[in-house]
Amino acid sequence: MLRPPLVLLAHGFTQTHASWAPVTQLVEGRATVLSPDAPGHGEATNLHLNLEQSATRLAELIGERSAVVVGYSMGARTAIRLALDHPSSVSALLLIGGTAGIEDQTLRAQRRRSDEDLAMRIQLIGVERFLDEWMAQSLFDGLELVPEDLCARRNNSADGLASSLRLAGTGTMEPPWWDDLHRIEVPTVVMWGEHDTKFAALGKRMVSEIGSNATSRCVDNAGHAVHLQQPDVVAEVIVELIDETANLDE
Repeated sequence: MLRPPLVLLAHGFTQTHASWAPVTQLVEGRATVLSPDAPGHGEATNLHLNLEQSATRLAELIGERSAVVVGYSMGARTAIRLALDHPSSVSALLLIGGTAGIEDQTLRAQRRRSDEDLAMRIQLIGVERFLDEWMAQSLFDGLELVPEDLCARRNNSADGLASSLRLAGTGTMEPPWWDDLHRIEVPTVVMWGEHDTKFAALGKRMVSEIGSNATSRCVDNAGHAVHLQQPDVVAEVIVELIDETANLDE
């Protein structure tokens, strides 16, 4: 008997597996879905790993199979690292609001300092107040968190989130990975919301650097967190990748 295809969902900073619930509900009839909490988050709050180590952890969770890997923001960075370091674990990629790093050394150092300031602030004021500040960013304009997602986020620990920033923030990607993206050979969709101009530019560049295996998808009526604002579109693309990889295997 054939096993159903495998989909792995990698969430973003401050989130947990609960943030994927709307997408999971739309996809689970077509695949086995894994949505582990990232290091420093949820049930993995005491796990302190950098992006490379996080990618290895995902490869171990996938095991001997390969998966359609979906990553959002921090999760997209981890998904890219997974595809580069453990290519046999990945049958296709969906990258939402991702980047391959900050090339300017001065700006990269500034980002590390900024993330350290944020880490210290979380530990000073606590998770609930920090979440209010975090979600007030223009990046999340128009986004309303459902109660289950918000509750799960509030249950994160200050030390766990601080560790995640210090170990897996964009400033830790040194050197950046732009020159490595051409090594991604699986079908890849790079996605961004129409209102997320920063990551639209980064996404277009990622498509160019990955090459012929990559396509882009701009999602209407969405900002940075496309999977929360338009989960049906994200699920649709996941199913398309499932079907595409199934056809490649035939």
